[in-house]
Amino acid sequence: MPLLKIRDVNIHYRVLGDRGPWLALITGGRRGFNEFIPLAEKIAAHGVRVVLHDRRNTGASDILIEGRDGEEEIWTDDLYELLGRLEARPAVVGGASSGARTSILTYLRHPDAVRALFLMRLTGGEFAAGRLPEMYYGQFIKAAREGGMAAVCATEQYQERIAANPANRERLMRMDPKRYIEVMSSWLAIFTRGPVAPMYGVTEAQLASIRVPSICIPGNDKTHSMSHGRAIQRLIPGSSLFELPLEDQDLPLVPFPEWAPHEEAIARVCADFVKKNS
Repeated sequence: MPLLKIRDVNIHYRVLGDRGPWLALITGGRRGFNEFIPLAEKIAAHGVRVVLHDRRNTGASDILIEGRDGEEEIWTDDLYELLGRLEARPAVVGGASSGARTSILTYLRHPDAVRALFLMRLTGGEFAAGRLPEMYYGQFIKAAREGGMAAVCATEQYQERIAANPANRERLMRMDPKRYIEVMSSWLAIFTRGPVAPMYGVTEAQLASIRVPSICIPGNDKTHSMSHGRAIQRLIPGSSLFELPLEDQDLPLVPFPEWAPHEEAIARVCADFVKKNS
């Protein structure tokens, strides 16, 4: 599998397409990029080069629980370096859920790397604020307190990361649980210090400061509601809205693979947007 050493971490990545403008596409949650391969293939078929990567601490990339910045800010710096190594800057940057948030943060931290923003399944509201901090950080801090790093490794999410990259188990087991708790607690504090709505973790002033072409595709669940997606779009100057023929579901999360019937439409809109803004 293709790997690049980015800021002391092996980053697993893949480029789909061999011609055309560049699009960096970032998955949501802590999931690896595999769930985006079908969509990326469809976009690439329209003449766009799509970069997928497993962010550090996700998928088959290395785990490194260190850093003074928030985890998502660290991801933006990794992406900036990755795009530079691929000679892909500036690129259109986009993603879903935490990938959309990371895309916006990449623009805010590295505006020279971002031509435009392609944002899907935008996160906001009290339900998301009550769910995500525990899902991303709280449960693992608790595991480390109760059972050390062995308990962290035994959690479902870390089991997936170890299966994808077996060396991650040794990296985790070498870590002092106290240090793990310290870093994860710091990341949790940073993750929860921003606003809840309309977009989780991104202020209205930051949204209003965006000066690149942007398109928003709202989600349809309690974490990524249609109403919050529309409200976020209205705050980004000059942005456009593309709505799929969906209704909000009374569910915490509609998994991205359930959007498969709409991938052709998303791919066409995305490819047209990338070409127009490259």
